[in-house]
Amino acid sequence: MALCVAFDTSNYTTSAAWWDGREGRNESRILDVPQGALGLRQSDALFLHIRRLPEIVAQLLTDRGDLLQAKVVAASSRPRETEDSYMPCFLAGVCEAKTLASALGAEYMEFSHQQGHLAAAAWSAGREELLEQPFLAWHLSGGTTELLLVKPENGAPHAEKVGGTTDISAGQLLDRTGVLLGLPFPAGKYVDELSYQADRAECFRVKLNGLYFSLSGMENKVKALWEAGKKEANIARFAVDTVVGAVRRATEAAQKEYPGLPVLCSGGVASNSALRSALPDAVFALPDYSRDNAMGVAVLARRAWEKREAQQ
Repeated sequence: MALCVAFDTSNYTTSAAWWDGREGRNESRILDVPQGALGLRQSDALFLHIRRLPEIVAQLLTDRGDLLQAKVVAASSRPRETEDSYMPCFLAGVCEAKTLASALGAEYMEFSHQQGHLAAAAWSAGREELLEQPFLAWHLSGGTTELLLVKPENGAPHAEKVGGTTDISAGQLLDRTGVLLGLPFPAGKYVDELSYQADRAECFRVKLNGLYFSLSGMENKVKALWEAGKKEANIARFAVDTVVGAVRRATEAAQKEYPGLPVLCSGGVASNSALRSALPDAVFALPDYSRDNAMGVAVLARRAWEKREAQQ
């Protein structure tokens, strides 16, 4: 039984996980963002990850004493699989993973943050078999709103972008709406909760261009509602319903273009309750694994190790 340890140090979450094929655990900490701020500089995120990692690793060691017998140590090293994909914050997890692998004499593996999201979503939904076949997927987060055509490649999901936003992400719209309303950042779950207090359902029907759409104009509409003194819950509902409507219609269009493929939803925005209701046939990660986590990377590392062992 191969025990795998993994790290993911994204824009706003430090996480580490272990997975042995039967049991696993993910340990995460959201980075501190100053009240009213719309995010963190990469240098600040990297610094906070470095400070948080020892605490998180210590907690994992407390939970599982044989963690130092891991066969594989993995990390998410970049946002996506593309050659130009890079973000400094991931260096914290990469350095931690490489150091631990060297100390333990374990194998080191790398995957992208996006691959980890897809694997965590499929695994937590009890649909890991999706990783062995083509499927459509949404990566919906604070920095990404991408509709993907996913195919298995060397045991891991390979994603090709076929739709999504052409400017700001769904998560950015929800976060900026939340900050405008005085909610904590990241604001997605707070905007979701506030939207259910609305006494009026109003949204903007975003225009689709194939499978792509723009959300930047929606930020201006949210600000206009706020400046007009509209009820905060109604503003939150407007932002949520606009995002959900755009994603739903793009999904329906993609299902016509790629008939028969299942749809998987991943990323923090995929934990939105209204979105889950709007896409009843889609596969959703458990809410804890919709958000940034290292479990998906651990699952992929274990799958890669098993595949190689079977071939030997």
